[in-house]
Amino acid sequence: MTRDEIMAAVQTILSEQMMHPHLEGFGPLARLNEDLYLDSVLILQIFLNLELEYGLAMPEKAISQQDVVTVEDLAGLFDPEAVDPASAVQTVPAFVGEGVHGEAAYDIKVHCFVSCVCEAVKRAGLDHRPFYFGVWDAKFAVTDRWQLRYHAADISQEFFRGWFERLYAVSVREWYDPAMTKIENLAVLLDLVETRPETGYVMVMLDMFHLPERENKFNQNPFPHYLMLAKTEDPQNWFVLDPDYRWQGDIARDKVIHAILQPTVGGGYVFDRAEARAPQDEDLRAYFDACFVSDRNPLLDSLREIVAAHVEERDGTRLADLDLALRELPVITIRKYAYEHGFAFFWRALKLPAAEFDVWCDDIEALVNALKALQYAAMKLAQTGDRAFLPPVLAHLDQCDRLETRVKGKLAEIFALWCEQQFPAAMEQPQSRRAAR
Repeated sequence: MTRDEIMAAVQTILSEQMMHPHLEGFGPLARLNEDLYLDSVLILQIFLNLELEYGLAMPEKAISQQDVVTVEDLAGLFDPEAVDPASAVQTVPAFVGEGVHGEAAYDIKVHCFVSCVCEAVKRAGLDHRPFYFGVWDAKFAVTDRWQLRYHAADISQEFFRGWFERLYAVSVREWYDPAMTKIENLAVLLDLVETRPETGYVMVMLDMFHLPERENKFNQNPFPHYLMLAKTEDPQNWFVLDPDYRWQGDIARDKVIHAILQPTVGGGYVFDRAEARAPQDEDLRAYFDACFVSDRNPLLDSLREIVAAHVEERDGTRLADLDLALRELPVITIRKYAYEHGFAFFWRALKLPAAEFDVWCDDIEALVNALKALQYAAMKLAQTGDRAFLPPVLAHLDQCDRLETRVKGKLAEIFALWCEQQFPAAMEQPQSRRAAR
């Protein structure tokens, strides 16, 4: 098939198979996310339909490609004559200058609460990377119908809040009171925004689905998300700072309030970077030890249970619903990039060779891509109902487990070296075996 034929097939798939409602601007230069509202899972669905309906197997490079922006870019993945940009440039540029020991070229944003508090740490001139130790295995939920969820009513931020206070000496106060009505909490928020000190931050949870001015890369409904607010000279607008999405700007105050008042969300904190100080080494060691799950990979364990439940059709589940059960996996998958912050922090402290750091970044990238490939295989199993596609799903699970175990093993090794350097008198290995928090 030519590129034009593939683009026509994509339009047919979106309109007829997927009943996608945002096709007004469809064309070669239409942006997949910003114009067509296609997230990573919907793009995988397009690839799956191209394979099942048109016999076009998804190219391997499609999993790791970072520069697929338009419909034309997507169709170009199937062109054997096209130059693969991934072979010419690094997919995710990590560090420039002197490698990991030089200037950071980008910042990892993988958890909205953590990104918000770390924004204050960075602006205070302190190293925020150690706080990401808690992100790669951060809590998620599995419902009683065996569905993966990145957010649930029983998931709180208390673990992160408490450790942030201990590490950086910044008091993080929860202003949102679930015992109060939405309107009562809104009154508290309005006062906090109005009286916010120059170095202070007002964080609130809102439903991003109801803030169409902002791109929703995961196309979730609802989409609970933390960001921070400040007043502007125009009382009709609020300044919105969203570190996790690397976005800031003015949005109409009433629209933000509408997203805050949704019944799907509730939460908020205040803190002040003027209080911040650098973490003590003893506290960093204790934090890593509290975060690190060395003997298993909680996400992979849960994914195995979810797949098994749908294959066996336990508790009212159906095999056909496995793709929906894993719908939120991409939101959790990107947390694995937090491993790079862990490696970078210890690598710099120990002055280890930069080239080897890049190798481990490649392994982390391979883990993220393997999780994407796992999701695609699970979608194929669910959509076809053909259990002959189960072995590839299980093989992807095994591959992800091996990759993450390897990454964790190396991270534990350099953590031990760091402990020996920082605490030479102790000369003892830290106990970093913890059950899931």
